[in-house]
Amino acid sequence: MTLKEKVYQYYHSLVLEKIKRLQDTIADLAIDAQNDAKGSAGDKHETALSMMHLEQEKLSQKVKEALEQKAILDSIDCSQKNLVVSLGSLVYTNSLTFFVSLALPKIKIEGKEIIALSPQSPLGIQLIGRKVNDEVQFNTTTYRILDIE
Repeated sequence: MTLKEKVYQYYHSLVLEKIKRLQDTIADLAIDAQNDAKGSAGDKHETALSMMHLEQEKLSQKVKEALEQKAILDSIDCSQKNLVVSLGSLVYTNSLTFFVSLALPKIKIEGKEIIALSPQSPLGIQLIGRKVNDEVQFNTTTYRILDIE
């Protein structure tokens, strides 16, 4: 398995885990609401149900966002070798390694720190379409592209 495939698998698992965790929390809130409905009445009961409903709506929105992230990751073909930086590229530079996909936490695989970078981010926008040996300036750092997977 290539480094790019390992990075992809890690981030894909991370997003799936997030979706499951959010869905489990929503299910737990639904059970709590049912149990609360059996033994409560009055204003306190209505307030508690409203708060649970608002929390479920917020969590449902987060699930929707996580599913959109999963769809973006699902659209990436890890077997494709990119000649220019694009969605799904693993970009080796003189100082950092970027996985152009989504804004996700930094990870370490095979001793390499990998930064997941959205193509819509300021640095992502500069990297998209670049080739090996191209340079981009971001803040005070110049990144020279050494290789693209």
